[in-house]
Amino acid sequence: MKKIIVIDGGPRKTFNTASMLQKFAEGAGSVSSEIEVKTVRLYGLDYKGCMSCMACKIRGKASNICKFKDALTPVLEEIAEADGLVLGSPNYFGEVTAQMRAFLERLAFPWLSYNDYSLTAPKRMPVVLVETQNGSENANNCNGYGSMEHCITQALGAPEKLFAYNTYQVKNYDNYELRGFSEPAKRQYREEHWEKDLQAAFDAGRRMAEQIVK
Repeated sequence: MKKIIVIDGGPRKTFNTASMLQKFAEGAGSVSSEIEVKTVRLYGLDYKGCMSCMACKIRGKASNICKFKDALTPVLEEIAEADGLVLGSPNYFGEVTAQMRAFLERLAFPWLSYNDYSLTAPKRMPVVLVETQNGSENANNCNGYGSMEHCITQALGAPEKLFAYNTYQVKNYDNYELRGFSEPAKRQYREEHWEKDLQAAFDAGRRMAEQIVK
């Protein structure tokens, strides 16, 4: 049985990021019953970012899997043996959520060798990065996964990237102080693009699954 791990770095269980990742999982699952797709919600776990314990760098016992024990430990161990990885996050203040960033520290720091500065994961695999944001495609003010994308590329392989722009922040704009946004304009954009965004996520899931079962 092959396995794809989907990491949901968004706080809301049923909103934009979660919906994109659900469609990805459906796409991957449509290819073969021999592929398990497991989704992990970071906001449901009690964990921290890198603790600088340096346990992964101990001479003679170095590891490319984080050695700090908490709720994230089994997730990192599963990723080390997985066949595909999907990371999804909304962009807050132009970057992925704090939970996603903390997760990425724990994932990537053990890959880094301070002997030669190489980045080596336990296993290379296809990766998809999903970003949702309420800003427009032309805003150019989001750093997204930032330097962590370089780490992922070096250790796992170049990721496929999916973006959903100008997303709804709330279901009813009348209930919030959000006058900087035009709800009718956002509704029109959503009607024209959201189903296409979901289809792109489904198709990406199918592509990853097809690559894995080849």
